Amino acid sequence: MSTLSDLVHAQGLLTDADVEWLHRLAGDGQLLADLASADMVIWIKTADGSFVAVTHSRPSGAATLFYRDLVGEKVRPQWRTQVQSAFESGAIVDSSSPDWFEETPTRVRAVPVRRREGKDEGEIIGVLTRHTNLGEVRMPSRQQISFDECANDLFHMIASGEFPDLAAPTAPRRGAPRASDGLIRLDVDGITTFASPNALSAFNRMGFDDELEGESLAEVTTRLVPPSRQVDESLPVVVTGRAPWRTDMEARGVTVSLRAIPLKDHGTRIGAIVLCRDVSELRHQEQELITKDATIREIHHRVKNNLQTVASLLRIQARRTHSDEAREALTQAMRRVESIAVVHDTLASGLAQTVDFDEVFDRVLKLVAEVAAAPNTRARTQLEGRFGVLPSEYATPLALALTEVVTNAVEHGLAGQEGTVHIEATRTSELLRVTVADSGHGLPEGRVGQGLGTQIVRTLIQGELSGSIEWKGAEGKGTEVVIEIPMRWISV
Repeated sequence: MSTLSDLVHAQGLLTDADVEWLHRLAGDGQLLADLASADMVIWIKTADGSFVAVTHSRPSGAATLFYRDLVGEKVRPQWRTQVQSAFESGAIVDSSSPDWFEETPTRVRAVPVRRREGKDEGEIIGVLTRHTNLGEVRMPSRQQISFDECANDLFHMIASGEFPDLAAPTAPRRGAPRASDGLIRLDVDGITTFASPNALSAFNRMGFDDELEGESLAEVTTRLVPPSRQVDESLPVVVTGRAPWRTDMEARGVTVSLRAIPLKDHGTRIGAIVLCRDVSELRHQEQELITKDATIREIHHRVKNNLQTVASLLRIQARRTHSDEAREALTQAMRRVESIAVVHDTLASGLAQTVDFDEVFDRVLKLVAEVAAAPNTRARTQLEGRFGVLPSEYATPLALALTEVVTNAVEHGLAGQEGTVHIEATRTSELLRVTVADSGHGLPEGRVGQGLGTQIVRTLIQGELSGSIEWKGAEGKGTEVVIEIPMRWISV
């Protein structure tokens, strides 16, 4: 399905500022649909003078009129005159008689969407239509009457360019309150004129055992929050309804998320809507995740320190041994441990259990540089392409395998001479291909050795990464190692 941006930009009649305004309004489409118990559709004018739907929100507490989304469809003939009139006049236009849609009586309201800049009146950039199912109409409850009044106030603010408010947060926080979660209506002085049952229940759980209506929400909040608890500085502004912000308040182990929507009439503040939701369980889960992430980072940090200690002990032992063969074996073991430590050090610096492998491999090449510093050997490494992000369980074996391959290219392929080791990484959605080519001695008799390093590389690539590895080259013509790892096993 096309996105709002795709649909709007396809018409080419609106500016980026217009698109941002429509995005903001669309973000509150569900709120409007729930308050009005009706379908909400936003229309924009097309190049041929018609109108096309760019968003469609259905009410969560009432029956929708439309089985399929209207997004991408042109305005239907029975609505065209009303939508055109709202767009041209800049005034709200209500249907004069019930409109029939698929044998269902409906009532349609067309609200011009005005985008204001500063003190300018602004221009009409679209039309919002409300489609109410009259076949489902029952005697309205006090809550529904209050919800409908709130919706009407917001419709008039949309028509005058006062809603959405660009000062409001753009990305909704996890657990953002909705109308059905709890709604409080405040007058201009911050006194509660209506509180839905869910809103009252949320405050009851925090220790408030009276009626909210007739009370100052700011004073109620002050009584609930312990003086010793540090509160968000935006809380007083939110509970008085003076700014379109969001915040959390906590009392008696209960956390309630609050969102304020100031109500205005041509620039004059007339009250506010405060949406509230008990998010205690969500915040508890978030805290658990933060704690777990911190624990995992600490574990990686400690593992890295332990591995570096082991590498240091191997280095000391290698320097003190008198056997060249033992010294070489200890040095190789030290290098392998250090390459594993590089991955754990990278994981310890972030929350995600994924690794930017390009960063890891840059550090692996620095380890190889120690080998390149051997007497009579001058090796240059060249890296081309990018590895991308990999899960940690893939990063460790790949880092160890590449350390082994590149080290062999320098230590054996270029031993006692000057040359180049070229590493190329190519990644698609299905395959990661890594080529390590040196300009050195090549494979003796064209055959791959059977040493411990070769066995380690085969086990890591084929066994742990479900990949393949191939050695190419002949004596005196250099060596090329090709590693291929299927990306279908990796989901990052």
